[in-house]
Amino acid sequence: MSKAIVLDDKLKANGEIALPESYSEIDSHNLYLYVKSYQAALRANTAHTKTRSDVRGGGKKPFAQKGGGRARAGSIRSPLWVGGGVAHGPKANRNYNQKVNKKQKKLALQFAIQEKADNGKLFVVDSVAIESGKTKDAAAYVNNIDARDALVVKELVDEKTFYAFRNVSNSYLIESNELNGYTAAAFDAIVIEKSVFEALTKED
Repeated sequence: MSKAIVLDDKLKANGEIALPESYSEIDSHNLYLYVKSYQAALRANTAHTKTRSDVRGGGKKPFAQKGGGRARAGSIRSPLWVGGGVAHGPKANRNYNQKVNKKQKKLALQFAIQEKADNGKLFVVDSVAIESGKTKDAAAYVNNIDARDALVVKELVDEKTFYAFRNVSNSYLIESNELNGYTAAAFDAIVIEKSVFEALTKED
C-alpha cells in the first residue's frame, strides 16, 4: 500500500498516511492520455501558410499556352513558382484539443499522486504558511525533503506565502484547484496541505 510521509512544523518526518487501495489499481495509461491532452492544448497554433488563392497577384496567364517551348502555366502564384502559394502547408485554424473525460482526469491525478508516494516523494504538512514572507524560509520546503524540485499545494495562497515562494527556482506554489495530473507528474516531489490531501483521497 502506498503511503505519504507526514512532516511536522520543522519539516521533519513524523509518521505516514496510507493512500486508498484503489490507487494501486489505476492504469498508467490514464496519466498518459491526460498529459498528451494537456500538452496539446498548450500549442500556440500560429504556423500559417497561404495557398495559391491567398497570395496576391497572378490573375493574368504569364505567357501563351503554346509556342514557347515551355511547360504551360496559368498563374505566377502556383506552388511551383517562387513567390507562389504553398501546397498542403500548415493552417492556423487547426484544432489540437484532445478530449479527456472527467473520470480519466481524476484517475490521472490519482495515479500521479500514488507514483510520488511509491517513490517516497509525497509529503503532507498541516499548513503551508511562510509568515515571514522570506524566500529562504520557503526554500526549506525543497531543501529539507531532498528533492530536485517540488510542487507545493496550498488550499488558498496568502500574499506572504506567495511572495516567499515566488523566487524559489526549484519549487512551484499552487492552490488546490490548480492541481492536476500534469502538474503532479512534472515535479520530483509534492508537498501538500493535510486538508487538501484528505479531500483528494476521500473515497466516494
